[in-house]
Amino acid sequence: MPAVPASSPCPGEEEVGLHLDKSERCLCVRRGDLVIRCYEVVLGRAPEGDKRMQGDGRTPEGSFTFRAKYPHARWHRFAWIDYPNAESERRFHARRAAGEIPPAARIGGEVGLHGVPAGMDRLITDGIDWTLGCISMRNGDLDEVYALIEPGRTMIHIVP
Repeated sequence: MPAVPASSPCPGEEEVGLHLDKSERCLCVRRGDLVIRCYEVVLGRAPEGDKRMQGDGRTPEGSFTFRAKYPHARWHRFAWIDYPNAESERRFHARRAAGEIPPAARIGGEVGLHGVPAGMDRLITDGIDWTLGCISMRNGDLDEVYALIEPGRTMIHIVP
């Protein structure tokens, strides 16, 4: 019998994924339809609506794969999502063609899940949307979620 890689779920077991409800400021860890745990989060400084272009302060909506994760000097840890992906690119170009955003606008990138500066959990507790478009959570909560993220495999679904 061939060996199963350590990072693979057991046969018949669904992979862990993340679900972010922007309106509720709630990030849930799921295994299939089963919610394992939910965490309080904050978003970009302009949280309503999908990210339209670089610098708009919005958090993108859609389904993304985590592409990398690493320690971060200012925000404890950073888990980078694959924004922009093909669907984000399609929506961006459609908005630009429709004149909804400036012709010279850029799509942006470097969006992810990260913590807060040391001693700044109040940003989360007080519900202060402070990022440039990322998702931010308490550092202790991030440690739990970060351990579950497998770059290239783990998905995050971000809904309005």
